Amino acid sequence: MRSPMSRRRFVADAAAVSLTAVVPRGLLGASSSTRKVEVRADAEIGVVRPEFHGHFAEHLGSCVYGGLWVGRNSSIPNIDGYRRDAVQYLKELGVPVLRWPGGCFADDYHWRDGIGPAGQRPKRVNIHWGGYVEDNSFGTHEFIGLCRLLGAEPYLAGNVGSGSPHELRDWIEYCNMPSSSTLAEERAKNGSSEPFRVRYWGVGNENWGCGGRMRPEVYADHYRQFSVYIREFGGTKPFLVASGPNGNDTRWTRGFMDTVQGGVPDGISMHYYEGGKDQPTNFTAEHMSEQLSVFAKVEEAIIQQRSLLDGYSDGRKTRLILDEWGVWDKISKEDEKRFGALWQQSTMRSAVAAGLGLNIFNRQADKLHMCNIAQMVNVLQSLLLTDGPEGKSCVRATTYYAFALFKPHRAKTAIRAETDDSSPLGLSVAASKSDKELVISFVNPRHDTDLQVDCTVRGNTATSGNGLILQHQDWNACNSFENPNLVVPRELSAKVDASRMQLDLPRLSVATVILGIR
Repeated sequence: MRSPMSRRRFVADAAAVSLTAVVPRGLLGASSSTRKVEVRADAEIGVVRPEFHGHFAEHLGSCVYGGLWVGRNSSIPNIDGYRRDAVQYLKELGVPVLRWPGGCFADDYHWRDGIGPAGQRPKRVNIHWGGYVEDNSFGTHEFIGLCRLLGAEPYLAGNVGSGSPHELRDWIEYCNMPSSSTLAEERAKNGSSEPFRVRYWGVGNENWGCGGRMRPEVYADHYRQFSVYIREFGGTKPFLVASGPNGNDTRWTRGFMDTVQGGVPDGISMHYYEGGKDQPTNFTAEHMSEQLSVFAKVEEAIIQQRSLLDGYSDGRKTRLILDEWGVWDKISKEDEKRFGALWQQSTMRSAVAAGLGLNIFNRQADKLHMCNIAQMVNVLQSLLLTDGPEGKSCVRATTYYAFALFKPHRAKTAIRAETDDSSPLGLSVAASKSDKELVISFVNPRHDTDLQVDCTVRGNTATSGNGLILQHQDWNACNSFENPNLVVPRELSAKVDASRMQLDLPRLSVATVILGIR
């Protein structure tokens, strides 16, 4: 079902909407405040890497089975087994990178279980997520096929917790060796004569927890051992991602870096979830504010972890990756029973959370390499919701539209944007530019205050403007199977005059404005 505005056109070019339309004044409540913003086009931070908008899919609940993969013989419309609507919506959005198969699942996953004829693949028990029987019908070839459909860079998480260096080494050869070797010939026999050319490889996942409950020094020794056997095949040099801290755990990062010494990884992953005390559609104002305030700590963690890494002689070579992030609400047992483990509705609150995170990545563009939302479909803060393996509905969640609003930032240069309120629930702003465009995103996380934004641009003159806003006064409002288009972007009104822009930013809103500049 299509929303009133063409989503294909919207995600392809946010600038297609005119600023002359008006956000209804009726949305503005009695409580309002003016905020000053200064965008400094002459103060560059770094490139807004498309990988900041990366994704994560784990064999958990109905993320893969029923969400992304329904099988070739399914009555659900599909493309060679991939849910057709999911592929269509994700292609429209653009998926820069996709991490798989976990998550906790990765450190009990053995890649050979997922290759060869589907009917001959072994059935394994998923010990981490519900104990259901995994039939391995979605394996390496199916994952690569999905990435190719979406145009996404594949990122494979290797098994360190229960695997071996030899196993991971062989998986890389199987994926990347062009021909001649036994493993390359086996891949060709299984349907792919061309190598997969997988560049990103995770050396374990959460090895401080479900990946083995290791001490950082112990994991560092494992990393050193595994990395010896991870080699370049067919001209594809592996980019190795080490298992980093849970949140801003500086003890873990120091313990790892002190022990790994000369063999520093290409990247180190940090996981940071923003927990919630209520079920997704039943948040109180107090608990919502608590959750959204956590994003200030996420930004602080990025700054501190980057500084810690830079303190080592080779630390600057290691890129900081936020491998898993997003809101983790209290999960409804009824929803889990119907849709699968960790199924979570995405609401207006969730969209605001996404906007806060994506703004952080722009502001800290010089400190980050990749960020992957957890997860892509159905699980936690997903972009799409489906109604299980037997259902044909596929809904774009509010988080999907928040990501779409930030798409114009990709590959531009992040620039400084400052506000007169730096509190955790203050107006959040980030900006980026190219030679001809200036993109500014605003997030109002307050549930009780509408903002009048007075924005000054230094270093450029605006010649035109276009914008979109995602907003609903009910923070529990969501796109459901019954009402899939309740919360969708609409046209934004703003006044643009050379170096100044003024706009109304209602409570609980995410907005992006694209300015033509000279």
